[in-house]
Amino acid sequence: MKEDFSALREGRVNYLLPLVIGVAVLAWAVPADRPGFALIGLLFLLGGIYSVFFFRDPKRKVPSEPGLVVSAADGTIVGVEDFTETPYFSGPCKRVSIFLSIFNVHVNRAPAAGTVREIQYRPGRFLDARLPETSDANEAMNVYLDTEHGPMTVRQISGLVARRIVCRCRIGDRLERGEKFGMIKFGSRTEIYLPPNAEILVKVGDKVKAGEDAISRFT
Repeated sequence: MKEDFSALREGRVNYLLPLVIGVAVLAWAVPADRPGFALIGLLFLLGGIYSVFFFRDPKRKVPSEPGLVVSAADGTIVGVEDFTETPYFSGPCKRVSIFLSIFNVHVNRAPAAGTVREIQYRPGRFLDARLPETSDANEAMNVYLDTEHGPMTVRQISGLVARRIVCRCRIGDRLERGEKFGMIKFGSRTEIYLPPNAEILVKVGDKVKAGEDAISRFT
């Protein structure tokens, strides 16, 4: 992917605006002893600080071992399933589902090296992303990859709080394992669809980091 994705750059309006408003209101209210306005300014300031925290983009050490597939998101594994068919994969597959809370890093990374074959946006609802039904009901972006191990699909799914999916890759882009390609803003779900011969290395309840922790392996 040609564009260098930066979560902080994506979120600058989200945190710069409340920071500026908070500082300005505090500077005006505190000297004049206006406690009500000072509280409002403090709330804006805290909101801006949280947004900086949310849009953090830590470096990750991507494993070099051949055959590994890494997590596409930070969060908690909420589903490991086998499917005979699904709209998001041609034929039988395995699906690993990850829930991202508002405290997780929300940058999405490619699970394996591959070429973007198709990108498909689907409008939908904004249900709690921990629920299995959100997979079919919520707004989503589907990124279809052709890899040396076969086709894979990464699905960015909005959540109860999330209101914007960011996907910066394009059809024909080459993504390396662990490469950043987008994010989901403020709480969400990410799903990875894998070929049926993938050996799953995670279980429900496991905590994973995008681009760093392996979720499956091909031998």
